[in-house]
Amino acid sequence: MPVTTIAPSADVSDDAVIGDGSKVWHLAQVREGARLGENCIVGRGAYIGSGVVLGDNCKVQNYALVYEPAELGQGVFIGPAVVLTNDTYPRAISPDGSLKSAHDWTPVGVTIRDGASIGARAVCVAPVTIGRWATVAAGAVVTKDVPDFALVAGVPARRIRWVGRAGVPLEQQGDAWVCPETGERYIEDAGILREEQS
Repeated sequence: MPVTTIAPSADVSDDAVIGDGSKVWHLAQVREGARLGENCIVGRGAYIGSGVVLGDNCKVQNYALVYEPAELGQGVFIGPAVVLTNDTYPRAISPDGSLKSAHDWTPVGVTIRDGASIGARAVCVAPVTIGRWATVAAGAVVTKDVPDFALVAGVPARRIRWVGRAGVPLEQQGDAWVCPETGERYIEDAGILREEQS
C-alpha cells in the first residue's frame, strides 16, 4: 500500500481525509472536511479549503489556492500560484460598514473535470466548470465555462486550440482532429470536441 506523507510543517486538519499515497508538503494547509483522493500531491504553501474535494492522482503545485467548495476530478493538475475563487461579489464589509463574516455570503465553487490542467498563475473565477482534458494557459483568467479538450488563454480566457489527452495541440486532418503524440482522433461538432468512436 502506498505511504501517505505529511510534512511536519504542513497544517492538516484532523477532520480532513487524505487518501493513501498522497503527499502534503511543507507549509501547505488542508482545512477541515477536505477530501483528497489517493496519490495526490499538495505542494509547498498550497491551500486546500474546507470541504474541497480532489479525485485520485491530482497535483496541486506550490502556493496554489483552492477555495471551497471547489471540486476536482481525477488526474487534475493545478499549477503554481493558481487561484480558484469562491466569491462572485467580494467585499470585506457590508453596505453598513460592518465587517463581513463567513455567514454573510454564500461560497460558489470551481469544478474541474478529469484530466484538466490549469497553468501557473491562472485564475478561475467561480462559478465556472473546466471540462475534461481541457488546458488553461498560464496567466489566463477564466470567467466562463471551458469545454472538454479546449485550450484557453488570455484575459478573459478564450479558446485558441483543441488539445488531446496528452495535452498537445491537435492537428486538423480533414474532418477530424488528430493528436500528433498519441494518434487519437476527435470530431468537432457545433463547437464541441468529442473522441471519435472506433
